[in-house]
Amino acid sequence: MDKKENLGIVDTKFFNLPQGITLASGEKLEPVTIAYETYGALNKEKSNAVLILHALSGDAHAAGLHEGEDKPGWWDAMIGPAKAFDTNKYFVICSNVLGGCRGTTGPSSINLKTNKPYALGFPLISIGDMVTAQKALIDHLSIEKLLTVVGGSMGGMQVLSWLVKYPKAVRSAIPIATALKHSPQQIAFDEVGRQAIMADPNWKSGNYYDGTHPDSGLAVARMVGHITYMSDISMEEKFGRQRKNGVGPFKFTADFEVEGYLRYRGDNFVKRFDANSYLYITKAMDNFDASAKRPFHEVLSGQPVKVLAIAFKSDWLYPAYQSKEIVKACKHAGIETSYCEVDSTYGHDAFLLETEEETHLISHFLKSVSQKRGKT
Repeated sequence: MDKKENLGIVDTKFFNLPQGITLASGEKLEPVTIAYETYGALNKEKSNAVLILHALSGDAHAAGLHEGEDKPGWWDAMIGPAKAFDTNKYFVICSNVLGGCRGTTGPSSINLKTNKPYALGFPLISIGDMVTAQKALIDHLSIEKLLTVVGGSMGGMQVLSWLVKYPKAVRSAIPIATALKHSPQQIAFDEVGRQAIMADPNWKSGNYYDGTHPDSGLAVARMVGHITYMSDISMEEKFGRQRKNGVGPFKFTADFEVEGYLRYRGDNFVKRFDANSYLYITKAMDNFDASAKRPFHEVLSGQPVKVLAIAFKSDWLYPAYQSKEIVKACKHAGIETSYCEVDSTYGHDAFLLETEEETHLISHFLKSVSQKRGKT
C-alpha cells in the first residue's frame, strides 16, 4: 500500500451563482456563493468524484492545511494518499452548506437589497436546499455522476437527500450515524440550543452583527450539543470526576475537568461560528424527512445505487436503530446495501474518531463500486 501522506497546503475556492437558487419554500435566494475545496484530480472520464458532506459545525475545509494554520481539516485522517478517500484515485470535493457561515451564503452574508447582513431576513432553508446548491456546484465542475456521496450526522441527511433528489447523479452513497428524520429527543436537544442563543440579550432578534454577538448563548448551545456527541463511557474515561484544582471552597466555577472542557469547547466555537447559522441549520435538520411522508423504500424504488450504512454502538444521539431503518428501506427497495455497526465507546463523535475502522469499510466499498462500474 502507498504511504499515507498529508495533503499539505490547500485553498478554499468560491463558486458564484448570480441567478441564485429556488428554495423548497418557493422563495428565490440570489445571488448565492458556495465555498468549497477539492483534493486529488478528476480523471478524464470524470468518474472518480467523491462528495464529502459535513455535519452541523463543519465546513468546506475537510482536509489539508490552510496557509499559516496548524490545524488540519475536520476529516483529514480520511482524505489523502492511501487513506479512505485516496486522492491518488479519487477527486474529493467538500463544500460549506447553504445557510452556513464559512464562505457559503447564510444569515451573516450581505443582502444586496439592504446592504446589511440578512440576519433573520434570510429565508428558511432545508437539507434539500443545501443539496440543490451542491448539485449546482457539481454541474459547474462538469461532473455528471458522482462515484459516491458520504457524510455523517447532518452530512448523512444530505446523503439521503441526494438519493431522493438526484438519484441518477450518484453511483453509491455512504450515510454514517444519521437518520431518516429526527426523533422528538433529537428535536428537543436542538431546541434547547436555539433557546440558549435567543435568550442571550445580545442576540437582539438576530440583529447583532454591528455590535456584541450572543457568544454566551451560542457557547451554551455548543456545550449542550457536545454532551450529546460523547457517550457516558467516553466521558468517564476522559474526565471521571477529576477536579481541576483539587477540593476547595464551594464555588460556581469549573471545578471538574468536564466543566472546564465544555467551557473550552463553547468558548472556541463562538470564534468560528455564527449564532444565526446555528439556528437556521438546526431547524433544517429538525424539519428534515427523507421520505417526504411516504414510505422511504417507495421513494428509493428502482434506483441503481449501492449503499453502505455505518452506525456506532455507543451513539445515543443517532442510535443504531435509525441507521437500521435506512438499511431496511434500502433493501426493501431492492438496493444493494451493506451495514456495519462499529463497536466504539466514543458516542456520536465516533464518526470523526474511528477513522481506522471507517477506512477499512469505506476503501473496500469504494473498490467494489468502482469494479461494478467497470463491468457495466
